[in-house]
This record gives sequence, structure tokens and C-alpha cells, in this order.
Amino acid sequence: KNHPHSHTPKKRGKKMTQGNRLHVQGVFLGYRRSNANQYENTALIKVDGVRSREDTPFYMGKRVAYVYKAKSKKNGSKVRVIWGRLVAAHGNSGTFRARFRNNLPPKAMGSQVRVMLYPSRV
Repeated sequence: KNHPHSHTPKKRGKKMTQGNRLHVQGVFLGYRRSNANQYENTALIKVDGVRSREDTPFYMGKRVAYVYKAKSKKNGSKVRVIWGRLVAAHGNSGTFRARFRNNLPPKAMGSQVRVMLYPSRV
């Protein structure tokens, strides 16, 4: 049976082309914190398909991009990016710590980030 959320691309006359996406989706969960303190310079990122700490070494050092739209144009575009990097595993469930060039804004919590598949360490 077809699952309602499963997406099968439709053929539109032309030959199907294979996508060559160089990123994996992730979610910005929040900042690294304890009960009393919050460390805004370290973001917690959940990467799609990573469910345990054993899966994390492949992604270490990979670049992360938070892409958002701003009101005014800069360099002819409203789209802006804050770049970061996965620096450590966090806990045992496949969550990562990430450092960004500028700290991510609080409004970004729960939003999508792109985990790029470079630099490659293979």
C-alpha cells in the first residue's frame, strides 16, 4: 500500500534525472545547556538518519548551513546563510554539537539546517 507521506516522483515526459544533493537535512534543536546555564555558542543539531552515537563519526567536521530569508536584499538576494561545523557528538542518540560563525538566533530553534557532505574524510 502507498503510504500517504511517501513521495514518488512523477514522470513528466522527459527522462528521469537522478538528484545530486550534497546535503542531508537536520534540525536545530536548541543550545547546549544545563539546568541553570545555556551555552549559545554551541548548537544542538539532529541529523536525519543518525540514531546512535556509533553513526556519528562519519559526520564529524562536516559543514552545516542555516539558510534563511531576510527582509532586505544584500548582494541582490534576500537569502542568507550562517555557516557552522559539527564538532562533537552529544549524548547517545545521534545528536551533534555544532559551532557556528555567528550564534544561531533563538527564532531558528526547530527549523531545518543543511548538513553538507563535505569536507570528506574518506
